Amino acid sequence: MKKIELKLRPEEAFDEEVFHQLAQKKVGKGAAYRIVKRSVDARQNQVWVRVHLERFPNEAAKPPLISYRKDYPNVASQKEVIIVGAGPAGLFAALRLIEHNIKPIVIERGKDVKARRRDLAAINKDHVVNPDSNYCFGEGGAGTYSDGKLYTRSKKRGDVQRILEIFVAHGAREEILYDAHPHIGTNKLPKIVTELRESILAAGGEVHFDSKVTDFVVENGELKGVEVNNESTIKGDAVILATGHSARDIFALLDSKGITIEEKPFALGVRIEHPQNLIDRIQYHCETDRGPYLPASSYALVNQVEAENGKNRGVFSFCMCPGGFIVPAATAPGELVVNGMSPSRRDSKFANSGMVVSVELDDLKAYNKYGRLAAMQFQKEVEQKACNITGGGQTAPAQRMVDFVEGKVSSSLNDTSYQPGLSSLDMTEVLPDFIAKSLRKSFKAFGKKMKGYYTNEAQIIGVESRTSSPVRIPRNKETLEHVSLSRLYPCGEGAGYAGGIVSAAMDGERCAEAVLMKYLNKQIL
Repeated sequence: MKKIELKLRPEEAFDEEVFHQLAQKKVGKGAAYRIVKRSVDARQNQVWVRVHLERFPNEAAKPPLISYRKDYPNVASQKEVIIVGAGPAGLFAALRLIEHNIKPIVIERGKDVKARRRDLAAINKDHVVNPDSNYCFGEGGAGTYSDGKLYTRSKKRGDVQRILEIFVAHGAREEILYDAHPHIGTNKLPKIVTELRESILAAGGEVHFDSKVTDFVVENGELKGVEVNNESTIKGDAVILATGHSARDIFALLDSKGITIEEKPFALGVRIEHPQNLIDRIQYHCETDRGPYLPASSYALVNQVEAENGKNRGVFSFCMCPGGFIVPAATAPGELVVNGMSPSRRDSKFANSGMVVSVELDDLKAYNKYGRLAAMQFQKEVEQKACNITGGGQTAPAQRMVDFVEGKVSSSLNDTSYQPGLSSLDMTEVLPDFIAKSLRKSFKAFGKKMKGYYTNEAQIIGVESRTSSPVRIPRNKETLEHVSLSRLYPCGEGAGYAGGIVSAAMDGERCAEAVLMKYLNKQIL
């Protein structure tokens, strides 16, 4: 096997026929090749696409694309582990348990992906929020109806590759294995999530929808099971708690029962929406448009501003969605939350990104009376204020970017991808003072880093508040078990240990392995 790098123009890299001819010429007649990595290099005026290949003597010598196989044992009559939440952490934990001959019982408060769509339509069209089925709750979790980004800061490349291969085995495009910034797309993810569920069911696992955990069954300092819908009790050898970052009722339940939780810093701000063509012209150095071959461009921005206590406060872009849409992501009536998503083709005329400010525990002294739920209460009050100020529905407060920085209410707003509609307001009436000040300073700084970014062609839409969990459920670093309640395994974004689809999936696998080793006498290979 030999590795080869190609430096190609976009029309050479993304036209399949042209690319194949160039690649075949490079590896030589009779040889076979496989793409290992593909990335767009836009650092100079001429945009290049760098493609790394593996060369093999012939097709017979080329190994299979993925080593992962859906070869699951039947676990219907095996020992049982409860998984609360059917997001990526919960689903991947379930598959890992099955691989080691343990039966998962997945409990999900929301609906399956198909039924969930009706509730999403109700939020967008009728401004009606179902607290158990929305953009955050339901099969696949918050990631199902999102951009489907699959990159992570994790250095555990073997684990990352395994997660990507499982996605491919369940229907994802092969490109996610080698693109530098892989994504699936909100139109593709529901089918893949369904396939993951079907694998669990086919192996004898259980998946229960419309099943909300309303209590924990604790006996002699151990978690023996959960109560569902204030009615039935389900017991198992352990409970993997993978509820996602918006399960406020679970955080409150843990706190009320004296099960240790901690308040946690998070970030809060706005969604900012530009024309995608504007971002393309900035990033690709083009005069009119990016052309037919280049993908919709993205950006990542970060700035440090001096806080009131003299320390630096981070302001950064979050979950940037090129060619995407802004969606209403509230999880209860009376709240207003926005998030972003993109289809697989990223072909919307809008680019949006969270633009958020770090919220430290020192900022929450006025909320000390809420104890470990102080950050959660702060988050909740900002969302309620945003909702109330526009009339109680899902119409979002908005302001053009330069107008916001200069303290002017926008006389009109730009076109938007946000279906429930916008209301022109002074966003300082919605955002906490330190958030607004930090954003104002940073927007000017970002305009210097990306010439053309700071413009009234862009508008800010509020509020982006579900960047991460405002609570951490502490666990032992080695065993991953809760620090004070045996057989409880806090997992994923909701517990404060992940930040995205891949990292949540990886954490789900780690928690499953920890349960297997401690309570089920399994050796992990």
